[in-house]
Amino acid sequence: MERIELLSPAGDLERLKVTLLYGADAVYIGGEKYSLRANADNFTLDEMREGCSFAHKLGKRVHLTLNIVFHNEDMDEVEEYISQVVDAGIDAFIVSDPFIISYIKTKYPNVEVHLSTQNSTSNYKAIQYFEREGVDRVVLARELSKKQIEEIVKKVDTDIEVFIHGAMCTCFSGRCALSNYVTNRDANRGGCAQVCRFVFKNSSKKDFTMALKDMNMAEYIKDLIDIGVKSLKVEGRMRSLYYLATVIGTYREIIDNYYNHTLTNQKMLLFQERLNRVANRETSTHYFMKDADYTDQYYTGRCEKSNQDYLGQVISYDGRYLKFYERNYFEVGDFIEVFTPDGNHISFVLEKLYDSLKNPVDVARHPDNIYYLEYSFLCDIPEYSMIKIVKKKGDL
Repeated sequence: MERIELLSPAGDLERLKVTLLYGADAVYIGGEKYSLRANADNFTLDEMREGCSFAHKLGKRVHLTLNIVFHNEDMDEVEEYISQVVDAGIDAFIVSDPFIISYIKTKYPNVEVHLSTQNSTSNYKAIQYFEREGVDRVVLARELSKKQIEEIVKKVDTDIEVFIHGAMCTCFSGRCALSNYVTNRDANRGGCAQVCRFVFKNSSKKDFTMALKDMNMAEYIKDLIDIGVKSLKVEGRMRSLYYLATVIGTYREIIDNYYNHTLTNQKMLLFQERLNRVANRETSTHYFMKDADYTDQYYTGRCEKSNQDYLGQVISYDGRYLKFYERNYFEVGDFIEVFTPDGNHISFVLEKLYDSLKNPVDVARHPDNIYYLEYSFLCDIPEYSMIKIVKKKGDL
């Protein structure tokens, strides 16, 4: 049985490597041109080449976003750019412009073309049209229900990709002019100012927002697999390494447990707890099971506070000392967890902590400094393993 693809965002080369190591089957990235995440670090051609090489050695794929709304001036160099990124090893383009679709399919027939969610494709007739144009995959609009997705999959031959986790657009994906109107930054050309996240004052001087809660489809991965969706997409090219490692690693476990017939209710509770802790916004399934309503949105302000669970990122482990970069304050006596790219989760009370010179200390209080902890792990703890808090010592 061909297993469903888990597709991860990657805003830079390090994120690409981390998400692939944590279980993504493919990543989607943006280059320095024509990407809808202009504020992400994005990839130079050399970085793209290195990222594709890294992915291909793991038997995995790299998709490139080329999905801005193209204006005349954007066409001057796009054909040369496409040639350069194909040479770098890109496996698929995520596009929305009809000319770009036609050009790639004619000039580079061995490279896949995926229709971006920016096209807001919401019906099977539109997908059948794009099938005839040579599109290999369609990324559906995020505003569809389970019933609508199921009907589409039954009536088309094209691979279908859906979003399963991350931020949602208040307007239909790809049809928003708020940023352009309010800040003169064009969301459909990579400059979204996220006006839908602004807090406004109304006539009663109370806070008013129109922001949507994040998407979380963990409970319905089994449904999407059974429907016949080909790819599950996580949003978040600008999210942290810790966020991506947690989210991708958790969905990897959900998918694998489902295929292995080991996905229990108890495990799902654990997976949901991880996903809920790593984000600073509430989540919803939005349109999937019902019409979206006020419970899926923030109207009167919101609180987005980091819980500071993320304690450190592992550099190396020599069998005795775990070397890591500190991210948030913690101390000897805390109950912590180390989790690895290959799915190991090891929890223990921290008893021995050292500074960068291996002098004993009781507290790690300086983010980005190097520290060591001493512990005898029964498995390998590779680079990019993560450390998080489970309970503070005062709560044990």
